[in-house]
Amino acid sequence: MTTRRQATRYSLAAFAVVAAATISGCGMMQPQAPSNLVAFTTQLRAANEVPPNASQGSGSVDAVLNKDTNLLRWKVNYTGLSGPATAAHFHGPANVGANAGVVLGWPGPINSPMEASATLTPAQAADLIAGRWYANIHTAANPGGEGRGWRLVIRSSAKG
Repeated sequence: MTTRRQATRYSLAAFAVVAAATISGCGMMQPQAPSNLVAFTTQLRAANEVPPNASQGSGSVDAVLNKDTNLLRWKVNYTGLSGPATAAHFHGPANVGANAGVVLGWPGPINSPMEASATLTPAQAADLIAGRWYANIHTAANPGGEGRGWRLVIRSSAKG
């Protein structure tokens, strides 16, 4: 079931894509300087865990990567976990449905909401952009992970 917040997020993302396509297709407009930012979003769900668990918890992670500096900034919201979050990280590189090691831990304490940032290596940035990272929140009841979400690119520039 899509929440109102998710529907708003999807609507805004769709609007941004349509607006960008409309503007870029108009030959009368001056070319815009390409952006150096890549935006990501994901929904944290127990069903995404490998193997899945029965948690009713859910959440989201929204992030932006600056491709010039490799600075990744992220915001986390979650609710309904089986208990306090004991750890949270980004894992990778991996294909969807596979497990991988921790590539970037989140600074503690893990709370909702929270914001954090870190500078990635070029290899980490490449894997993130390629969709080979996932976010994971752990609890005492689910030490292998209570909620997982794969990084989805929602907006990217033409700049390489």
